Amino acid sequence: MNKFKRQKPSLHPGRVRRRQIMPVLTAACAAVVVGVMGSLITTPSATASPLPSPTATASSTPSPAATNQTTTSKAPTLPAQPEFAATAIAAPTATATQTAAAAPSPTDAATNPNADRSGIMPLSPADAAALEAEMGQGGGYMGVGTRAASEPGPESPLSGRTTLLSTEALSTWKPEGIQGVDVSGWQTGIDWDAQFNQGARFAYVKATESTTYTNDEFSSQYSGSRNAGMIRGAYHFATPSTSSGADQARYFVAHGGGWSADGMTLPPLLDIEYNPYSTLGNLCFNMSPSQMVNWVRDFSNTMVALTGRKPAIYTTTDWWRTCTGNSGSFADHPLHLASYSTSPGVLPNGWTFYSIWQYSPDGPYVGDSNVWNGTYANLKAFAYGRSLGAGEGAISTLAEDMPLGAPLGTVVCGIKDNGCYQSFRNGEILWSSSTGARTTRAGAIRSLYRLVGAENSSLGYPGSGEQCGLKAGGCYQMFQGGAIMWSPQTGAQVSRYGAIRNAWAASNFENGVLGYPSSGEICGLKNNGCYQAYQNGAIHWSADTGARPTRNGAIRSVWASIGYETGVLGYPTGTETCGLKDGGCVQSFENGQVHWTAATGANLTRGGAIRSLWLSTRSEEGVLGYPTGTETCGLKDGGCYQSFQNGQIHWTAKTGAQLTRNGAIRNVWAGTGYQDGGLGFPTGIETCGLKDGGCYQSFQGGQIHWSPATGAHPTRAGAISSYWAQSGWENGPLGYPTGTETCKLGGECYQLFQNGTLKWTPINGVTRS
Repeated sequence: MNKFKRQKPSLHPGRVRRRQIMPVLTAACAAVVVGVMGSLITTPSATASPLPSPTATASSTPSPAATNQTTTSKAPTLPAQPEFAATAIAAPTATATQTAAAAPSPTDAATNPNADRSGIMPLSPADAAALEAEMGQGGGYMGVGTRAASEPGPESPLSGRTTLLSTEALSTWKPEGIQGVDVSGWQTGIDWDAQFNQGARFAYVKATESTTYTNDEFSSQYSGSRNAGMIRGAYHFATPSTSSGADQARYFVAHGGGWSADGMTLPPLLDIEYNPYSTLGNLCFNMSPSQMVNWVRDFSNTMVALTGRKPAIYTTTDWWRTCTGNSGSFADHPLHLASYSTSPGVLPNGWTFYSIWQYSPDGPYVGDSNVWNGTYANLKAFAYGRSLGAGEGAISTLAEDMPLGAPLGTVVCGIKDNGCYQSFRNGEILWSSSTGARTTRAGAIRSLYRLVGAENSSLGYPGSGEQCGLKAGGCYQMFQGGAIMWSPQTGAQVSRYGAIRNAWAASNFENGVLGYPSSGEICGLKNNGCYQAYQNGAIHWSADTGARPTRNGAIRSVWASIGYETGVLGYPTGTETCGLKDGGCVQSFENGQVHWTAATGANLTRGGAIRSLWLSTRSEEGVLGYPTGTETCGLKDGGCYQSFQNGQIHWTAKTGAQLTRNGAIRNVWAGTGYQDGGLGFPTGIETCGLKDGGCYQSFQGGQIHWSPATGAHPTRAGAISSYWAQSGWENGPLGYPTGTETCKLGGECYQLFQNGTLKWTPINGVTRS
């Protein structure tokens, strides 16, 4: 086991951590610290030129030739915040002599706590033991920052104050942009979901230091930030003088510093900054600028060979000037700049913009607080190491504008119509070139969408986000092929584009008489028809009739009772129409109608002779009024009849359809037993205008005559009726009948008339008396 690998850092006043130069430094070294730190924390001048934002290309840092293409986007404009000005991180109090002295060269042996070291050289046993005691405890300036709220920080000899990192003590200021964090072994038990919900979208996690130290918290931090939805990467704290750049790069990659093009992994990061270990010499690790540049190049080349990505470089402008001679050799590497002020300030030589700005060690986030210089889509491109496709870019942009919680996976493309999608804890985002990027948030609408096949179904891709605030607390979402409607009463139901939805739209959607759909569209009915149920009815469609609604009520109930479209009426051919006589309503069907009034209820009239005769009398406006029953068959001689408010219509194949209206004539016919009596079925309609205001109606077995003076009386077919007919009916000398034909035993029959009696015997025939 590597003897320099240590467990989780212990916290005690003797250990110096971030923003703390080790108290074992000599006074001369402390003077250098004062000069260097003062440069680090000085607020940038007002004349500093604005910095361009990165583009979404594979390299986060354009070549000098591309500078003009990136100057349109400015660095965030930040309000003045005194707590982040130069006084926020004060240098330790120095003696007058120290303050007056010029900062020595970093390679000046007089300033080196361990002047014997120079360049890359093995550690002596004494130095190794000393470094083992310090390794990972300070670790430079990156990743120490704020800890969990339950962990107070130690006294800081630099600031002269206790950094009590409770929630109340954290800074709340942050620049505009995509927020992130960097952490190390100093932070334990991080609530990554809380950090994500607070706005953090990326994280750098310390993995290694030198070739001897690994962060015991790395695994939980690296996976925890990813599980919470952050794009995360690993960083390595460099100790250039202990081993080659290549050796430290290999150690880094072997202990978590790799990279994958999954869109959720940031490129590896080299943390190279002030030396916190007295064992390793001065602030620049006792290395000359050329040695330092060569070391960084060695590290970078090895990382490219191992991972395929150039590492990002975390540093400060002052350190870069001091320890690399302000080299411009790494402008093609992403810059992660530390600058604790209200603007990033002047950049190290060679860089025209920064990729990430570490703007605060004191909140608002755990660890150090950072901001990405660009959009979330740019950050995704940075993670992928390539330009985003149209779908990837649109999804990434919408994911930041309309958060759905932590992503559960990366963007997946190549689905239907070359679309893309990404899953999140609280939904999905789908994209197609036709619809753009749209959210489907977790809930009943999304569940139904997925159940029917999502974009592969007839609904296709979403064409809008979910919209709520409809009638009765309802919601809906539009799709290429229709909509999904939801209400607390009906749940989620598909309303696909077509004739049925158009008919529902014509009724004013959920605000109309039908209300919300209560089922999806169901096809395979008679004649390949379809229907959809609603709260207050249904809409049926067939190729012959189109789409027609039937609303809940008496008319629809009658239609339902006879088997809907499979019954005698077939499909509806019109909508329910009211405002008829006596407040009635009617709806037409393929083979008839259903009429309703409060007095009669709902009754159908089916296509055929009976209905035709009723229609010829002007339907409900005519002498019969509304139907009061349905057409009933199975009578004598295969006859049928239907009752109406003011009479009936009877039909047989021999007689056709004939009506009998309520009155004396019909009452007499009823008294004879209707069609089963001696008169049989009617053969004509009731006819009036006879002598003395009389009326009559013919039947198969005779007639019935009526006058105001005589009332209604039948004359059945036979000798007496024939005699009366030959005498001129009611216009003859006998006048109207005043009684019915009566027969006795022995065969004698007679009938009374106004002006006489007709008598019939088998011997004499008909005689008048």
